[in-house]
Amino acid sequence: MANFLISRLLYAAVVLLGVSVAVFFLIRIGGDPSALFLPPEAPVEEIQRFRHLMGFDRPLIVQYFEFLGRAVQGDFGMSLRYEQPAMSLVLERVPATLELGGMAFVMSLAAAIPLAILAAANRGSAIDRASLLISLIGQSFPAFWLAIMLILLFSETFHVLPPSGRGGWQHLVMPAIVLATYSTAIITRLLRSSMIEVLQSDYVRTARGKGVRESRIILSHALRNAAIPTLTVIGLQVGALLGGAVITEEVFAYPGIGRLAIQAIANRDFTVVQAFVLFMAVVIVAINLLVDLSYGFLDPRLRRNK
Repeated sequence: MANFLISRLLYAAVVLLGVSVAVFFLIRIGGDPSALFLPPEAPVEEIQRFRHLMGFDRPLIVQYFEFLGRAVQGDFGMSLRYEQPAMSLVLERVPATLELGGMAFVMSLAAAIPLAILAAANRGSAIDRASLLISLIGQSFPAFWLAIMLILLFSETFHVLPPSGRGGWQHLVMPAIVLATYSTAIITRLLRSSMIEVLQSDYVRTARGKGVRESRIILSHALRNAAIPTLTVIGLQVGALLGGAVITEEVFAYPGIGRLAIQAIANRDFTVVQAFVLFMAVVIVAINLLVDLSYGFLDPRLRRNK
């Protein structure tokens, strides 16, 4: 287990280094943002002085290693627009996004697991066909379109839910539905397929031959074994929920890290974009590590191999 953890941590370090290189150089393709933060009538000398002060006049490779040296010490620079530490701005918005993503994740699992179990246990039935149709529709709807439709229906037509902002649970319902729709469809399809495969295995037929109740076979045998391949997708969907919040938060004017990222990109606020991307990379890498470790709890054979 120790060797496994060390190898995964080294892998995580390489991934984060690659992400830092990619975001640092890609965000600068648009050019120098100095003119955006100075008055239009600012003289050339003032622009040059600002570029020198911010370090934009140095070679990109030099700027990158300076950024990397500060980042490993927890310093991701100051926001060009807000004049506050970039990572602090990101972390201030994290609770709002976690609140939204957590509700979406719970809604996704609460809908996907029962639907997949019913579909697998009644393969070929109307319930099974309905689950496949729901999954197809859920994967097909663009998030921004679904968000607009929900606002028109529940806010503009029936006036039962607020269209934007953050407050009580009512503000979370529509954005959580938008985030959960795609994840629900993915998890339902994969868990259904995995359970159908498990239900056709020899040990399940043996359990049925011994007179084991069907409900116990489904919950104790089929669901547990089908959860192993599904767990990877669930872990990825946690990261997708946080990443997908970028569009959803912007449509609903929800004050999370996704909306902060959109604003930072529009303002060419390099430091905030870098802090956001690296924070998301750390979260996703950590989730993948937890998913890898959880395999051993679901399948004892994997514990022995490790």
